[in-house]
Amino acid sequence: MVQRDARPSVTSRVLSILAAFDERHPRLTLTEIATSSGLPVSTAHRLVGELVAWDALERDLDGRYVVGRRLWKVGTLAPVARELREASLPAMQDVYEATRENVQIAVREGTTALYVESIRGKQSVPVLSRPGVPLPLHSTGVGKVLLAWAPRDVVEAVLDDLRPLTRYTITERGRMLRELAGVRRHGYARTVEEMGLGTCAIAVPVLNRDEQVVAALGLVTSTVRRDLAKFVPALQVASASITRRMAL
Repeated sequence: MVQRDARPSVTSRVLSILAAFDERHPRLTLTEIATSSGLPVSTAHRLVGELVAWDALERDLDGRYVVGRRLWKVGTLAPVARELREASLPAMQDVYEATRENVQIAVREGTTALYVESIRGKQSVPVLSRPGVPLPLHSTGVGKVLLAWAPRDVVEAVLDDLRPLTRYTITERGRMLRELAGVRRHGYARTVEEMGLGTCAIAVPVLNRDEQVVAALGLVTSTVRRDLAKFVPALQVASASITRRMAL
């Protein structure tokens, strides 16, 4: 019997190197890359060198490796990054001009909310979200919208892991189910200091031409502004504009 080669392919090794980078580890040493990918340092060194030569990785001033510009450019070609950003930016700009608050759009990636684009108000409250960085579904405004229309298995997975981010984060299964039912009933979601103290958020769904929820458009502001509902009409108008632009 001919035995198959059990060694990982070159492609799988390269992918394991790229997978070592995430929102918590944007800068890595060669040793850290080798440890995370499970590769010998010598193999990691050779493959990282090839990735640097292709501009998939770059080396910063202190010798750590970061994602390179060429890999970033390839990532921007993904439909979620290109089509949704192009359709949403004009509408997001309108919301920002009207409110001067942080405006964000996100899609669901598994059990997290992945921010595709954001506009930050210069005088508004600082926010934790950045494009490409996943955040929890259960504690963010856009996340609750995405969770409210998510498949049942995704909802169950999130309900099994309702981790507290602040003392105000909803961590009870029954309460979260009631919250999601309210989001579907009213057409928007809100959070008050559930992701970070001093901030609150409100978000609405973004639909495609088949009236399926494909994204969530939200606004983050200071907790002192408790009248969140007044932002809903502006967000809904912007959401409808994004839907029309995606259908063109």
